[in-house]
Amino acid sequence: MTEVGPTSPRPADRPESPVVAEQLPAGASSPAVERANRMSAANMIRSLVPLVVICLLLVAWQAFRASNEETVRTVDPTATVRLAAERAGYEVQAPAGLPEDYRPTSARTDAGFADAGAPVTLEIGYLTPSGEFAGFTVSDDAGAEPVRAVLEGATDEGTADVSGEPWTRLTTERGETALTREEGQVVLVVTGSATDDELRAVAAAVRPAES
Repeated sequence: MTEVGPTSPRPADRPESPVVAEQLPAGASSPAVERANRMSAANMIRSLVPLVVICLLLVAWQAFRASNEETVRTVDPTATVRLAAERAGYEVQAPAGLPEDYRPTSARTDAGFADAGAPVTLEIGYLTPSGEFAGFTVSDDAGAEPVRAVLEGATDEGTADVSGEPWTRLTTERGETALTREEGQVVLVVTGSATDDELRAVAAAVRPAES
């Protein structure tokens, strides 16, 4: 008779090994969760960047406009014109009645230092509606520096009719348009970086000043 040794336990009879679930340290999150959080934060940043850029551009534009408005200092040329008219030995003329968007930014005359009978020069500068400069000069001295600065080296471009008055149209050495008219020894000049229409408007407004 064949001896049969002790039988091995069948697989079903073997005790199952306990399954131990992987546990994370307290307060820690899984790599998948961390990656999702990083992606969410990156997406949020990418969404905010265009809004931040737009806001910065708006702030810069407003600051630029404010700085431009603050740098435009207007003056009242009335007292300067009156002084020149009182001291000059000729009938001083100056622009008057220009629209409000022609803003006077400077007015000067050498009449305060002029002896009796000495030449008198009057200058007025304007900021025009287009944001450019238009300057007016009147003097009974053709050699006055403000007159020479415009007319010396200028090219004659013919005659321009301004409100029925003939003005000589020139192109200055700076490439700007100049309108000039002579009445005896008195020279009137309108020039600047302003447009031709704006320079004509200033010239058309010239009339005898009140002393």
